[in-house]
Amino acid sequence: MGDGDQTETRETQRKPRSRARFELKREAILDAAADLINLHGARGATLQEVAKAVGLNTTSVTYYFRRKELLAAAVFERSLDRLKTMVGEAAAEGDARARVARFIRLHIELRAKVIRGAEKPLVVLSDIRTLDEDLRRALLARYLEVFNSVRAFWAPHASDDHRELCTARAHMLLEVVFWLPVWLARYAINDFGRVGRRIGAVLEEGLAVPGAKWTPRFYGEDEIRAAMPPQDAAAENFLRVATRLINESGYRGASVLRIVEELNVTKGSFYHHLDAKDDLVLECFRQSYKRVAVGQWLAHRDGGNEWERLTWAIASLLDIQFRAEWPLTRTTALQALPAQLRAEVVRRSDRIALRFMGTLVDGAREGSLNSVDPMIASQLILSTLNSAFDLKGWAARMPREKAIAFYASTLANGLFDDAVLGMQRAAVGE
Repeated sequence: MGDGDQTETRETQRKPRSRARFELKREAILDAAADLINLHGARGATLQEVAKAVGLNTTSVTYYFRRKELLAAAVFERSLDRLKTMVGEAAAEGDARARVARFIRLHIELRAKVIRGAEKPLVVLSDIRTLDEDLRRALLARYLEVFNSVRAFWAPHASDDHRELCTARAHMLLEVVFWLPVWLARYAINDFGRVGRRIGAVLEEGLAVPGAKWTPRFYGEDEIRAAMPPQDAAAENFLRVATRLINESGYRGASVLRIVEELNVTKGSFYHHLDAKDDLVLECFRQSYKRVAVGQWLAHRDGGNEWERLTWAIASLLDIQFRAEWPLTRTTALQALPAQLRAEVVRRSDRIALRFMGTLVDGAREGSLNSVDPMIASQLILSTLNSAFDLKGWAARMPREKAIAFYASTLANGLFDDAVLGMQRAAVGE
């Protein structure tokens, strides 16, 4: 971020007549922009919409933020500061278990305050990737600082492998709290404390019963797609490239121009298969959830017990995410869709969650899986699988089977059991 732009995200270039009045109005603008970003993504937080929300004209808003991108950067910066404060409060606890429990509790308490109107929510940080390079780079550097502080919940790291495992744990934990607002509102506020304890139970104990062996079976992309209805090859190429671009750069980054340039085809070819960009995003989600459902079905067909069925599905879907050739569509793209299309995607996500819930319930009954709250555990599974794409660079530093075992252990064994490290050493004969 250039020095000039960074200054503009914190202070106006003009001297206000009244500092207190200026700050109040600036905070109101940031609040309105944050609400719009959470509702429609960064592209929906136009200066015109923000001005309308705070009862100003657009020119008045530009007195505080000259450009939309500077306003969005200031919104993200403020949420990162709030997140950093929460991480710092949790880090003050005496050990990793207490730090994670405190971190979860802080986010549960924040959601209760948001619902009561006493606090504003954190902005969805994934849209940072839609900003211009100079602004994005500085904000991502600040997020990395927060991430490293979360990973330090498990410090000191006993080895390089332990550090890699804690990278997976930190990523999983952050995605759990980021996904929390999507489903927590289904509960009454009076039940939030219980929900927090049940989240903690999954993170503490994991889904595996003592003695369960991690012996994954991988259903490859070709095997999964072979079990799906045939797809037009050209349309499939559009979806493959669009999904990867959406995951890497957000809705705006997955422009029709970038897609056709990467495939070396014409725009006319794109619009022959898809009517509009929203249709493209929706179809990316549809295909992703179909592939997840097929992975679940294949594991259910072949697994001997529910532990095998669950772990084989998880391992296969993580393999897809880490290969990153045609990943599952990140749920962060939901913000870009109109409300009616977004509702369809949420319904499809809920069906996937219901299938995982069935596996968890049956596994607890037969004794192959821990007895956990199946609704809450299914949401943790979804957030962990969905966000795995973001760790593709981390996964590329080690054999893929090892990366999958490390990341899957956050679900299977929880965030405090280091048994996976011994399993990996045994696998290579150390």
